[in-house]
Amino acid sequence: MERLGTGIGWRPEIADAVERMPGIDWVEAVAENVCPGHLPESLVRLRERGVTVVPHGVSLGLGGAERPDAERLTALAERVEALGSPLVTEHIAFVRAGGPLTASPRLEAGHLLPVPRTRDALDVLCENVRIAQDALPVPLAVENIAALISWPGEEMTEGQFLYELADRTGVRLLIDVANLHTNHVNRGEDPAKALAELPLEAIAYVHVAGGFERDGVWHDSHAHPVPQPVLDVLTDLASRVSPPGVLLERDENFPEPAELERELGAVREALEKGAAERGAADGRATEARASAEGVSRGAAPERSAAPAGDIDPARQRVALAQAALLSALVAGTPVPEGFDRVRLGVQARALAGKRADVVAKVAPELPVILGDGYRRAFLGYSHGHPMTDGYRRDALDFAAYLLAEGRVEDTRVRAGLREWWLERSGPRPHSRRPGVRLARATRRVLLRR
Repeated sequence: MERLGTGIGWRPEIADAVERMPGIDWVEAVAENVCPGHLPESLVRLRERGVTVVPHGVSLGLGGAERPDAERLTALAERVEALGSPLVTEHIAFVRAGGPLTASPRLEAGHLLPVPRTRDALDVLCENVRIAQDALPVPLAVENIAALISWPGEEMTEGQFLYELADRTGVRLLIDVANLHTNHVNRGEDPAKALAELPLEAIAYVHVAGGFERDGVWHDSHAHPVPQPVLDVLTDLASRVSPPGVLLERDENFPEPAELERELGAVREALEKGAAERGAADGRATEARASAEGVSRGAAPERSAAPAGDIDPARQRVALAQAALLSALVAGTPVPEGFDRVRLGVQARALAGKRADVVAKVAPELPVILGDGYRRAFLGYSHGHPMTDGYRRDALDFAAYLLAEGRVEDTRVRAGLREWWLERSGPRPHSRRPGVRLARATRRVLLRR
């Protein structure tokens, strides 16, 4: 596996700072935010300097019940080619549910949700990963995610699940140590046990990120400094293996460049500490590894993978379970049996809050038009209107709902919202011909009356 070194998540807000930052060997960019034909100039300059750029997908939904969408795979492959990347990464998660497999409306989570660690889900995930591997021009690595909720009736630990996934598909692993810490707080899972059960040789690189704890729940925010417990998990991992690459993630609430550089310094120190422990305790690590392999291979239930060509029953069972969970989270349907109702409520509120935040980013005019009432109005809308398409469609539907239901009393605000909606709701860009522009302006004036 190619040695990547130390990297940082590239985001437009910190692009200039990343270019000037010393000691950056590589960067990772959110794949869906990169247009292959119009790469950001900052990424082009980094590439010209020899800095590796890895696209990191967030919307493929490899853990979902349906086979990966061919168009999404093609788009991901195009980004790989445009960036000249040595590998591409995605998540072990589902992001949508419903549709033909369940004869129910398709729902979008707008977030990465955990797959159940069951034989059915593993069989489906393995086939989806193989499909993706065949469609992508470079090796694929998949990331363990953070979760607020646990599935009832799980048959494997996280380490066992990841071990079998890598063993059956040859896929690389992107290990997020912040997510291991999150699952420790939220689900009582021991990060050391998960690391002991992993196929360490399959690790492509490692993510490190910050978060915060509130009312006993850890929120993987990517908007706060990396806490010491996450660095401790990184040290534990580095005491077992030398990861090919480590990357600091930050998605919002960006600090000054000097603070990011200090965090990178703390990451390097954690790696060095782990490397020193690894050198001093090779015998103990070997013994622990042998024990972990026995647990992973021996303690897990007997494999019951569906024969090739007969996986559809497993897909349907996974589809029904995921649709029931997602519907409870975003559409207010009853909580499926076995789930923690309180924790599901926390997850539902987190999803609604994230949805409001992302819509505000893709349609920044809406918070300006609606002012302080934006967030309250959107959260009220989201309770009865689950997302069925992307965030841009969601923004338009939200504005249309406010207008149709008469939810905006202020005449000036309503006029501004109507104009915004009219400008963006057409199937193609508005014509700039003088006659057409005059007719459009006249229509807006009449609509304001």
